[in-house]
Amino acid sequence: MTPLPDSLQRSWQMAALSRDLRDKPLARTVAGTPLVLFRDATGTAAALTDRCPHRNYPLSEGRVSEGVLQCAYHGWRFRADGACVEVPGCELEPGEDRRLAASPVAVRELNGAVLVRLSPDEVDLPDLGPWGADDHDHFWWSQGVWRGRVLDALENVLDPFHTNFIHDGIIRRSGRRMPVGLSVLAGEDWIESIIDQPQPDLGWMSRLLEPPRERSRTRLYAPTLVQARWEGPNGLTLCVTVFFTPVTETTLAPYACFTTPKGRGPGWLKEAAIRMFLEPVVAQDRRALAAQLDNIERFGAPRFLQGPGDLLGARVAQLYQGQRIEPASEGPFEHRL
Repeated sequence: MTPLPDSLQRSWQMAALSRDLRDKPLARTVAGTPLVLFRDATGTAAALTDRCPHRNYPLSEGRVSEGVLQCAYHGWRFRADGACVEVPGCELEPGEDRRLAASPVAVRELNGAVLVRLSPDEVDLPDLGPWGADDHDHFWWSQGVWRGRVLDALENVLDPFHTNFIHDGIIRRSGRRMPVGLSVLAGEDWIESIIDQPQPDLGWMSRLLEPPRERSRTRLYAPTLVQARWEGPNGLTLCVTVFFTPVTETTLAPYACFTTPKGRGPGWLKEAAIRMFLEPVVAQDRRALAAQLDNIERFGAPRFLQGPGDLLGARVAQLYQGQRIEPASEGPFEHRL
C-alpha cells in the first residue's frame, strides 16, 4: 500500500474533539504515530507519543493526576512537555527529568478541535473564514475511523460527478441532469472546485433541506483539510470544514464542523436536520471508500485514469504529497450534473 507522505507529519492534523478530552488520557493514532492526549494542570491540551521511555508501556493506559500523566507500569510521571517529574521509590538527579523524558508533540486547541503536529516544523493553519466565528452556529460531527485512503477521501469530496450515482436520488439524480458551470481556482498550496448552477440539485435532500443556492465552492488546503461553502442570493448558507485525519495507510478519521448563519432557526434544530438528512450520504461515501480500497488491494496497487470530468487532474495528489502546484484560474466549463 502507498506509504503516508511526510507532508502529514509537517501539517496540523485533528486528533480529537475538545469535548472528548476529559479526566482520563485519550489514545489516538495520527499518520501512523500512536499518541496520548491529556490536559495539564491549567486545563491546556497536551500530547505525548504513546510510549513510556522506560519500558515502552502505553502511556494511554495510565492516569492523570494534577495535570501530570502517570504510567500504569512503574508509575513514572510526565508533564505536558514530556519531562519526567517522578520515578516512584527513587530520587531524580539534576538533569534526569530531561534524560528520562517522554516525547512531546505540538498541540493547538481551537473552535472545539484538538490539533497535533508531529514534526517540529513551524506551520500555521489557513484562514478558514466562518469556521468558529461568533456570528454563526456550529456543531461538530465526529464520524469514527473509516477504512479507506485519505487521498481517495479527498478526491471523493472534491468530485461532484460521483453524487449522481453513489447518492442517486438524495443529492443528485443519475437519470435527470441539469447544466452547470464548473471552474477551478488554484494557489500554490490549495485548489478549489466551483459549481455555478441556476437551480437547486434535483435530489430530495437538496430540495427539502437547502435554501436557494447559486454557487458551491470546495477547497482543499494541503495536505488534508477541506472546506466547502454553499452560497445563495444573500450569501453563505452552509459551510462544512472537514479535517481528514490519516490514522494509518488504510484508515482515516473524518471530523466535520458544520457552520450556518445565525437567525435561520435554532442551532439545535439545524443540527438535527443536517444529521438526519446527511446520515445516508455519509454511510454511502464510507462504503464507497472501503470498496475502492478493497479493490486497490485486490489488484495490488492503485491504477487511475483521468477522464473529462476530472478537472483537478493530478493536483490533489500533488498537494497531498506536499508539492506546490501552479496557480491557475480555469473555466467555467459546461457540464451536466
